[in-house]
Amino acid sequence: MTRTHGVVAAGLLMLAGGIGIGVGRAQQDQGPAEKTGSKLDEAGRSFKKGLEDARDAIRDQFARARASVHNMDVASRVYGRLHWDKTLTTSTLDLDVKGGVATLRGAVPDAKAKAKAVELAEDTVGISKVIDQLTIQPPPPPRTTPDTSTDATPKT
Repeated sequence: MTRTHGVVAAGLLMLAGGIGIGVGRAQQDQGPAEKTGSKLDEAGRSFKKGLEDARDAIRDQFARARASVHNMDVASRVYGRLHWDKTLTTSTLDLDVKGGVATLRGAVPDAKAKAKAVELAEDTVGISKVIDQLTIQPPPPPRTTPDTSTDATPKT
């Protein structure tokens, strides 16, 4: 049994030695075919690296586009709720949604309308926070026309 192990070990040592010598000689005596092969390997690694970089760039762009579309969807839901509410018909509202945060700007007629606008935005699916920058600005009084029924001509 030990003799078998010794023979196997000797064979492996000879094989390893032969491979080592062959590799050393191959590196020293690189011909045109070997040089071309190593250049092709290098080009392949470079091409693979370029593909990986392109893949990462495409994934980043897709993530940004997806977030933008999601924000547009959320913004349209908030806008619809604010637009169709009867207490906000005289209000001028500006809405900005980014990352689930809605910013409300503009003027509302009273505190009740302001609270309603914030509540509608907060209760919209996809909104996690509302930044209230609304101002209370009562509507202007109705315009009155001057009374022209009085006759300005003197009576004689």
